Amino acid sequence: QTYCSSKETTMDLRRVKEYFSWLYYQYQIISCCAVLEPWERSMFNTILVTIIAMVVYTAYVFIPIHIRLAWEFFSKICGYHSTIAN
Repeated sequence: QTYCSSKETTMDLRRVKEYFSWLYYQYQIISCCAVLEPWERSMFNTILVTIIAMVVYTAYVFIPIHIRLAWEFFSKICGYHSTIAN
C-alpha cells in the first residue's frame, strides 16, 4: 500500500519552496537585482515581465503564420498540393 503521510507531503512542499527560493536568489545574483534599491528592483522586474509577456504574445500570434507560410512554400517545392481551401 503506497500513500503519502502528511509529514512526507510537508517535506516535499518545503523542498519545493526551498528550490524556488534558491532559483529566485540565483535570478537576483545573475541580474544584479540584489544591489538595487527596492523601487529600482520593482521597476526592473516590471520591465522584464513586460518584455517577456510581449515576446510570448508575439510568438503566439506570429509563429503559426510563419509555420503555415513555410509549409506552403516547401509543399509547393516538393510537389505536395494541399487540399485546404484558401
